[in-house]
Amino acid sequence: MQTQPAINERTTRFDYAQVGKVRLHYAQCGRDNDQLVILLHGFPEFWYSWRHQLPVLGERYHVVAPDMRGYNLSDKPPRVADYEIEFLVGDILGLIKHFGKDKAAIVAHDWGAGVAWAVAQRHPEAVAKLAALQVPPPAAWRANLTLRQFFASWYMFFFQLPGVPERWASANDFARLDRMYRETSARRGAFSDADIAAYKEALRQPRALTSAINYYRANVFRSLLRGGAETPDDGDGRVRVPTLFIYGEHDMAVLPSTVRDLGRFVDAPYREVRIPDSGHWVQNEAIEEVNTALLEFLSE
Repeated sequence: MQTQPAINERTTRFDYAQVGKVRLHYAQCGRDNDQLVILLHGFPEFWYSWRHQLPVLGERYHVVAPDMRGYNLSDKPPRVADYEIEFLVGDILGLIKHFGKDKAAIVAHDWGAGVAWAVAQRHPEAVAKLAALQVPPPAAWRANLTLRQFFASWYMFFFQLPGVPERWASANDFARLDRMYRETSARRGAFSDADIAAYKEALRQPRALTSAINYYRANVFRSLLRGGAETPDDGDGRVRVPTLFIYGEHDMAVLPSTVRDLGRFVDAPYREVRIPDSGHWVQNEAIEEVNTALLEFLSE
C-alpha cells in the first residue's frame, strides 16, 4: 500500500490564469524563474493527478499543473465545440505566455497527452521537450488501430450520446469511477479512499462531468478515428521536439499494440520507458519509475 503525500501548501501554491476567454485554475511548485514545466492531466482527473510529481519536479523546475478547461475549478464553456483540440492547444500556449515564457517542457497523460502531441506538432517553437504518458499521437493511433483496440475504446462511442453517459458515470455516487480506479490499476493501493474522494468532488463541480465528456464529443471523430491526412495545422503528423514516451503495459484502454513503433512519428531525439507491471494510471502507480524517468529526461 502506497502512502499518499499530503499537499504542502507552503510549497504547492494555487492560483488562476486568464487565458483568452477561459480562466484556468492551477497548482504550482518551484521558483518562478526556473524552467517552466507544464503537467497536463487526463480524463477524468484534475491537477491532483500529478500530486506525486509536483513536489519532486518542483525542486528543480517551475512546475505548473492546471485543471484543464472544463475540469474542477477551471472555467467550463457550455458548447461541445468549445472543447475542440484547437481551443485546448490555445489554452496551453496561453498558459506559457501567462508565465512570461516563450516555451515550456510539457509532461502529459491520457487526454492531456493528446493535447500535448497537438501542441508539439503545431507549435514546436513553444515546446522545449515533450513527455507523453500512455497515449500516442493521433497518427500513430490510426496507423496501429486494431479490432481489439476498437472494442477497448467502446466508451468513446458511448460518450457521444447526449446526457446518458453523465447519468451512467455519476450513478450511486460515482460508483463506476471508484471501481475504475481500483480495478484498472495494476498495482494495488495506487489510489486511497481520499484520492478517489478528491476525484469525485472535482467531478461534482457544476458542469464538470459534461465538460470532461465533451472532450470526446468534440474530438474523437475529428481526429482519432477518422481516415485521411492530418489537418493542415498538424502538418504531416510528426513531432519535431525531443520526446519521451512512458507506458505502463497493463493498460486496458490503450493497448500495447496501439503504441508500437512510435519513434517513426518523431523527427527528434526519442526514447521510451515501458513499465511492465503498471497500468493506465502510470504516474500514480509507478511513482518512482516515472519521477526518475522525467528527471533524467528533463535534465538532458
